[in-house]
Amino acid sequence: MRLSTDPAFATNVRTVYNNDYDNSSGFGVGQAKEYIDNHEGLLIDTRGVEARYVRLYGNGNTESDLNHCTEVEVYGK
Repeated sequence: MRLSTDPAFATNVRTVYNNDYDNSSGFGVGQAKEYIDNHEGLLIDTRGVEARYVRLYGNGNTESDLNHCTEVEVYGK
């Protein structure tokens, strides 16, 4: 997940979650562990990053090359 104050994501871009183990998305090798879904979902602490725009990237899952995103909620102050 990447956040930015710029709608074009050209400046002030912060990556707050990256589990890309082989850099196939081109944003560097991620340090986060692979996400395994459960009933609670995944809460990502952005640690106070100021942003207005959110981008999510996916490259399939452990069972297929397809992405499946049920719901995304973004909250801010």
